[in-house]
Amino acid sequence: MSDAAEVLLRDWPEPASEMRLAAIRACLAVIRGEKPPRTARQAFIVAAKDARILLGEQIGPLTRCVTQPRIR
Repeated sequence: MSDAAEVLLRDWPEPASEMRLAAIRACLAVIRGEKPPRTARQAFIVAAKDARILLGEQIGPLTRCVTQPRIR
């Protein structure tokens, strides 16, 4: 979950997106134990589709949903 949150917070191509903000809220709810992980996963997928960075319908771990990881 923390990998998905990091991508949403640091690497997202559309920072003002409502879908991104909803996915961040979902990740925080999972981290706090308020929601099951599938809630954040689904929110992340919706946000990735909205940002047009979803690789395809066959989704593995959340960190595989983005096309270009941040280079440090």
